[in-house]
Amino acid sequence: MTIVSLDALISGARAGKLVSFPTDTVPALACLPEKSSLIYAAKQRSREKPLILMAARTEDIWAFTQGRDEEYQVWHEVAKKYWPGALTLVLPASERVPKVTISSSNENFSQYTNQLSNSVTVGVRVPDSAIARKILAQTGPLATTSINLSGQPPLLTVSEIEAQFPELLCLAATEYDTEVKGTGLPSTVVKWTGENWQVLRQGAIKIEF
Repeated sequence: MTIVSLDALISGARAGKLVSFPTDTVPALACLPEKSSLIYAAKQRSREKPLILMAARTEDIWAFTQGRDEEYQVWHEVAKKYWPGALTLVLPASERVPKVTISSSNENFSQYTNQLSNSVTVGVRVPDSAIARKILAQTGPLATTSINLSGQPPLLTVSEIEAQFPELLCLAATEYDTEVKGTGLPSTVVKWTGENWQVLRQGAIKIEF
């Protein structure tokens, strides 16, 4: 692992490299969405397990989703209430989401071409972390997940990350030593069913609709 400055980490991410930075939950393993295969390879992760698109602002999220006007109204209301925060929304994906970012567990994944069906979904989130949002504001939305080998607990410290991911660009602790430490819990995940919300994972926050 290479410990780098904030500017170097941003440059590395924009160049398509794997990076790690703190969030409000657990440290993220991240890369450009079109480079998502790097995350699957590094984590030895099944392609059936989805990644999350993380962004600096709510406005940066919607282009990666598709829905009816009335659905967007519902999504905006939830985003306004819980973002920035530890809530991941699983929503219908737009054509802007690279194929490699979409989990193979999505129905009709094999038919993913220029036209997406509503069954293809993507997880999206805006973290309640100033340093994470500062990075994402300059890289654009990144594909993210917890940093750990698949099936193992999330890594929480730089020393743990260094031991398992030696070629990763990791933000120096001095760059965020004033940042509130993440909770160590994953985000809560809810999926839009077309009519209401389904809780897929109860995580750092208690969700109420």
